[in-house]
Amino acid sequence: MSVTTLRRLAFILCLASCQVFAQGYPDENPSLPYAKQDDGKFLRKHGVNLARAKSGPVGLLFIGDSITDNWRKAPHIWDAYYGKYQAANFGIGGDRTQHVIWRIEHGELDGIAPKVTVLMLGTNNSLHNSAAEIAAANRKIIGMIRTRLPHTKVLLLGVFPRGPRDRFGGPVTPALVAEAATRMATIDALNSELAKMDDGKTVRYLDISRAFLGQDGKIPFSIMPDQLHPGAAGYQIWADAMQPLLDEMMK
Repeated sequence: MSVTTLRRLAFILCLASCQVFAQGYPDENPSLPYAKQDDGKFLRKHGVNLARAKSGPVGLLFIGDSITDNWRKAPHIWDAYYGKYQAANFGIGGDRTQHVIWRIEHGELDGIAPKVTVLMLGTNNSLHNSAAEIAAANRKIIGMIRTRLPHTKVLLLGVFPRGPRDRFGGPVTPALVAEAATRMATIDALNSELAKMDDGKTVRYLDISRAFLGQDGKIPFSIMPDQLHPGAAGYQIWADAMQPLLDEMMK
């Protein structure tokens, strides 16, 4: 039995034990708080974030999903660009807007005062929610950040592009191609809405999507090996593309 087959079987078993929770996602309002129901990883990561907030100063905060969380896989880039800012990574894999709203309501911004919060969120909502719904949730999150951290600026990133993918590493089927197209249509519309939230002062919007695309308009596997999460080359692109605006906002 191949490794890919074993991974598929393991994931199917996981789904069988967690299917009640997974089925609940489409019915969740993306602008209301929900604790993600999984094997406990969400609450454990939330606890880690709370501990980081209490452990010392946070000059720069990243909030998001697995794309943000996976900065941990490129520590050399993270340290080189953000170490001087006493940066904290509050990304949790699989998070949707409603999960971040829950996290904020349960203390993740308490006791910290970052100069800038980098926010990117919505790719995990892109199949079950409309661009307008996801944009409204992002607007709410920005409001929550500004209310709790009135001296903190928000650097709002456009949601990164994603390509057709089988999460187990299997062949890409026509159905997966269609799903990716549906998600990207939502993401493109969402980014257009997010751009309107830039007020030129406390909230700045930055879309670096094109930096991840090749000349053919597709995402090179060298940048995003699974067509969703950046590899080291992708995080380097992110850091370089964001740094000029971040430098300006951190002054």
